[in-house]
Amino acid sequence: MRILNLYCGLGGNRELWPITDKDHVVAVEIIPKIAEEYRKRFPKDTVILGDAHQYLLQHYQEFDFIWSSPPCQTHSFANHFLHYQGVIRYPDMSLYQEILFLTRFCKSKWVVENVKPYYKPLIEPQKCGRHRFWANFTIADFDTGEVDIGTWNRSASKAKQKAAKSNQKERNKVNSKIGLHVWKCMQEKIA
Repeated sequence: MRILNLYCGLGGNRELWPITDKDHVVAVEIIPKIAEEYRKRFPKDTVILGDAHQYLLQHYQEFDFIWSSPPCQTHSFANHFLHYQGVIRYPDMSLYQEILFLTRFCKSKWVVENVKPYYKPLIEPQKCGRHRFWANFTIADFDTGEVDIGTWNRSASKAKQKAAKSNQKERNKVNSKIGLHVWKCMQEKIA
């Protein structure tokens, strides 16, 4: 199977995938230090340092399964609170560009992962814990065992908030159990 892992980050989503010698994973990350950490964790994967959004547009037909996790910061409920701190920004609409593009043109299995947004989603997602999924297969409900970050941050002590902020890369990692769950749901549709 040819697999594309876009916005791969540290590879939390990919960590438990049952990859075999027949499979090949291409991971795309734009931040050099994070791409290098991913490369160390998954040395058999091909790591592309570049723009995942553009890579998808140019290479989507080459893969059997596509996982996309576009940056969530501008969609997150935390964006609502940042507004009151003077941080004013538009949501990054490339999330919806990818969903619409894949829905119309992609023949392989695909999933776009993001967080529960602070606004009503423009395209209704499937839900799993604090994650939202748009996919061309059904993702069964799954108890993630995760703390809802939006709720947790509002009530957390200053020390916990500071610790969470200092570990941003780890917090942004997709829970590996969710990655495996989505993988299994995708495999059921292929079998």
